[in-house]
Amino acid sequence: MQDHIRIGREYPQVDNHTTYSFGLDDQEFVVAFDTDDASAFLDLVQRLRTTEASAFTLRDTPSFTCIATSVERALSAVDGEPVPALQSLMP
Repeated sequence: MQDHIRIGREYPQVDNHTTYSFGLDDQEFVVAFDTDDASAFLDLVQRLRTTEASAFTLRDTPSFTCIATSVERALSAVDGEPVPALQSLMP
């Protein structure tokens, strides 16, 4: 895990939220990342997958990427209607 911590610090624009998981399909940790820089996130994940600790990963679950948005905007997107660009929603 020291490699993960060291590599994570090389990407200060990506916040890492790690917690122990109990009763969630017997996984040891749940990891969530938060960033506005998708490229940095993808680079970080690729680097983490090459560490020694990753060799002990039994199952690598998919990464889900999305943007932070309001509930109203998310619900509007569900019905297939075009969603306005994020920039047009910012003040």
